Amino acid sequence: MKYIGNKFTEVNLKARMHFKHPEILYFLFLLIVPILVHLFQLRRFKKEYFTNVRLLKQLSIQTRKSSKIKKWLLLGCRILLLTCLILAFAQPFFDTNVRTNNSNGTYIILDNSFSMQAKGKKGELLKRAIQDLLEQTPENTQFSLLTNSEEYWDTDIKSIQNTLQNLKYSAIPFQLDAILARLKSHQSAFKKNIIIVTDAVGLDSKPLKNSDKSDSHYFIIPKAEQKNNVSIDSVFIHQTLDDFYEITVSLSHFGTNNKPTPIALYNNNKLIAKTITPIDNKNKSINFTIPKQAFHGYVSIIDNGLPYDNTFYFSIPKTKKINVISIGEPEKSNFLSRIYTSDEFNFNNFTINSLDYNSIDKQDAIVLNELDEIPQALQTTLKSFATKGGNLIVIPSAKTVIPDMNSFLMNFGNIQFKSLNSTEKLITKIHFNHPLFNGVFENKITNFQYPKTKVSFLISSSNPAVLSYEDQSTFLSSIPTNVSNVAVFAAPINSTNSNFQQSPLIVPTFYKMAQNNQNQGVNSQIIGNSKPYLIEASLSKDAVLTIKGVEEQFIPLQQILDNKVRMVFNDYPKQDGNYTIFNKKEPIGNVSFNYKRSESDLSNVNESAISDYKITESIASVFDSLQTNQTDNQIWKWFLIFALLFLLSEMAIIRFVK
Repeated sequence: MKYIGNKFTEVNLKARMHFKHPEILYFLFLLIVPILVHLFQLRRFKKEYFTNVRLLKQLSIQTRKSSKIKKWLLLGCRILLLTCLILAFAQPFFDTNVRTNNSNGTYIILDNSFSMQAKGKKGELLKRAIQDLLEQTPENTQFSLLTNSEEYWDTDIKSIQNTLQNLKYSAIPFQLDAILARLKSHQSAFKKNIIIVTDAVGLDSKPLKNSDKSDSHYFIIPKAEQKNNVSIDSVFIHQTLDDFYEITVSLSHFGTNNKPTPIALYNNNKLIAKTITPIDNKNKSINFTIPKQAFHGYVSIIDNGLPYDNTFYFSIPKTKKINVISIGEPEKSNFLSRIYTSDEFNFNNFTINSLDYNSIDKQDAIVLNELDEIPQALQTTLKSFATKGGNLIVIPSAKTVIPDMNSFLMNFGNIQFKSLNSTEKLITKIHFNHPLFNGVFENKITNFQYPKTKVSFLISSSNPAVLSYEDQSTFLSSIPTNVSNVAVFAAPINSTNSNFQQSPLIVPTFYKMAQNNQNQGVNSQIIGNSKPYLIEASLSKDAVLTIKGVEEQFIPLQQILDNKVRMVFNDYPKQDGNYTIFNKKEPIGNVSFNYKRSESDLSNVNESAISDYKITESIASVFDSLQTNQTDNQIWKWFLIFALLFLLSEMAIIRFVK
């Protein structure tokens, strides 16, 4: 009996000897060599008698007897010496076969991220790792298995065989810290032996530094033979024409192989365009022209690298006019009517006094155009408007009351107006990487005519600027909310204070600020992204929206917001592809899902992160090591000591026995 915690547990202490290197025992056949030598020395000789040796007869008998004893002693010492040496090199140990009613403390962490699709010497890394687990894990060993998304506690290889054989790749990247946190939450009274099978792509060493020092970590790093890979990163509308969209497909190339890559575009599984493009740079863009209508399809490439990033699904909703209103003086809104034209927008201007508050929820974007003050009722309505997915554009007045403006902006994020500056300043910096300008500029512009402002406010914001002055202060800032965007200018842009209205920047800037990318342009969600998604739908109190694909359907978390529904997908769906949103049995929209492209660079292997830990080649060697560590692995030293003693005995017999 053994006392563990507050329980008594039965323990079987029946010991059995095993050998770490049993193949060395074949050398025991060498024991025949000293035996043959001994027999050769003991062969009979023919007797010949001579005269005058009578006095030596008694001495001869005594010598013959002593010689036989000496030879038998030497034979025994040499056989035992050789036996002990062979057994020492075979490294024997005793298996006590301890059995308790608790887990044995062995945990296997198996990386099933998409980078494990890479091919090694024996096929795909994940499939090879699974096969090794099935073949090399001892049947009587209990362990717990954790993958990127699943966990199986206190099991054995027979019980989990089918699960392993059907294990799929996970859209969740391999995050060792998250898995170790899940493991830590599973309490165990025993020391943890943690076996981690991963290709080490993007591996971070911090989780290991913060782990329990008493735990033993064993790493198995399967290696990909070739690390060339081409990935489809994104698709966006590059240009909108009268009857066509010009879409851009962005590719990334990893490795040294730059062979031409076939690329094809499908709409509703129907091929509409195909080409072959050379991959001569790390980043490559290909343009396609498609009809200006609803699109629900994908773009794919043929590549011998990772399969998961060879397809990108996306949707473009049916074109509809965007509703935009401007609140302010009519004479200051003329430039907006020239931007928000009737072919794409429903644009109207209202003064504070003529504004119908009930119409605000029907808008896609609202421009606060140089209001001296914003009534409290309007502030409350606009806050609700932004939370429901509406875009807000704030252009201050030179007479804006700073405390009132700051109080209003605090509803949306950390942005504050400071003092009014009367110094004329040039707008010189375009932040091309800002999401607002995604797909607007084909090349970075450096030699444009800089617009200017005469008076401006100093803005303090934690958000990156969209446009900046020559002194690096902010001219236009953007506050992204969960489902909308709030853009804030630092200065009035009327013709008296600024020539920004005459700048080529004004059209793309205001055009993009009015667009809601979920309802206009390319629609593509990343699996695992918790960013809310809005769709126009009128639901009853108990009704829910369902999302259906070819192989999967699910009900997302959702919230009814008047005539819209706010949805959060989290880790659903599990499979990338094109999906349809249903209100009961009626389709009301399309949405596309793709895997996060964080596993595409196979050269991003970080083995240095685990340089201080044990790295082994196979599952079998890990379990051999665990078995040896749990038993008496010092026995070989005793055999070595005995071999030395027998050697000394042999030398003593030769020296002192006559």
